[in-house]
Amino acid sequence: MKATIWHNPKCGTSRKTLAILEERDDVELTVVEYLKQPPTREKLAQLYKDAGITPNQGLRIRGTDATERGLPDADADAVLDAMAADPIFIERPLVETDKGVAICRPQEEVLKLL
Repeated sequence: MKATIWHNPKCGTSRKTLAILEERDDVELTVVEYLKQPPTREKLAQLYKDAGITPNQGLRIRGTDATERGLPDADADAVLDAMAADPIFIERPLVETDKGVAICRPQEEVLKLL
């Protein structure tokens, strides 16, 4: 199975999710450090659609100025624009497999995709 994780190595949950994926012999893993290689706006829209959530549900609040910018109450286009401009607003880790997409918080959520 192929899996892609949009990973932040400074995030404990992201590191734990990555470890779960790396332990699996049946996973062909692609790791994308999204702060260095951010997904496009279009890719983010696709990921959230495939996860069955809105961009607002994928918005990282903690450790950002998203609230001060009014992003939690903004429309999906404004949230996607903000994420595309600054990937710090992307909640992590995002994992995509053939079975779907999820924000893996807590890290055990990744098991539903394997």
